[in-house]
Amino acid sequence: MHRRTLLFAGATTLAAPLATPAVAQPAWPTQSVRLVVPFAAGGPTDIPARLFAEELSKLLPQRVVVENRTGAGVVVGAEMVAKAPKDGHTLLYNTVAHSVLRGLFNRLPFDPIADFAPVALLGQIPLVLVVNKDVPAQTLPELLALFRANPGKYDYASSGNGGAVHLGTELLLKRAGGLRVNHVPYRGTGQVMPDLLSGRIAMYLDVAATGLNYAARGDVRALAISAERRIPQAPHLPTFAEAGVANAECYTWHMVLAPAGTPAPVVEAANRAFNQAVKLPAVQQKLADMAMLLRDDTTPASTTAYLMSEIAKWEGIIRDAGIKID
Repeated sequence: MHRRTLLFAGATTLAAPLATPAVAQPAWPTQSVRLVVPFAAGGPTDIPARLFAEELSKLLPQRVVVENRTGAGVVVGAEMVAKAPKDGHTLLYNTVAHSVLRGLFNRLPFDPIADFAPVALLGQIPLVLVVNKDVPAQTLPELLALFRANPGKYDYASSGNGGAVHLGTELLLKRAGGLRVNHVPYRGTGQVMPDLLSGRIAMYLDVAATGLNYAARGDVRALAISAERRIPQAPHLPTFAEAGVANAECYTWHMVLAPAGTPAPVVEAANRAFNQAVKLPAVQQKLADMAMLLRDDTTPASTTAYLMSEIAKWEGIIRDAGIKID
């Protein structure tokens, strides 16, 4: 299992400069690097992407510039990178959304696997399961027993059809025995919370930082976390596995990908640069509020393996739940 660098643990030393390869490698980068973010500026994906771009611009001989390309979910931005020159100067900064494209869309202008060369898995943000305070369940096992005894009575929210929250909840319900809870999609967390707090919605699987903030204020009750192990921000919360639901771990992760056909030495050089940036105290401190579990040990090969495992997992959930975007 790969080592994870947990935020809030702190970084002890500043990473050393990028190592000089033992053999001649193609120079990279030789011009500015476009880091394409298929989400709107100022959002939870754009913020860390800009942080990485800022720090990489200090580490590398060329600037790294974020370019937001939104539309059709993440399709417009991903297509731009898939069809970009194969030289490592146009990279995609995407999330778990990349792993669900084939399952959700009947038609795509690119292949999410064949048209990309994974560079690095940067971090994983777990989800926290929160419920309305009046729901008569103090633990995840009690909540699942409530759902089991009342099939179709309760509703859960998501921040969008086919998104990480929607699929993560379906994964949990499937692993818990195929429980029937009604899905109510919203357009973002901001629309979910009023209905969750009022009791119109019983349950929500929120990104950790946001859900934990609401729980800390006493607005909702947090029951469990979707990570493989407990997180420093909420050491009292059990994982899904600890609460009796195995193989339900899920994250909204952050990954960098290059166009397929980019020379392997260039992909490896980009990987080294991002791994170095992850170790910087400035990066770790500023991403702490997002409760991201940072990775500084991934290779292109391990990133590819992780992506393939995520695609297989989510395509199964999408198929079983009958979820489609078009």
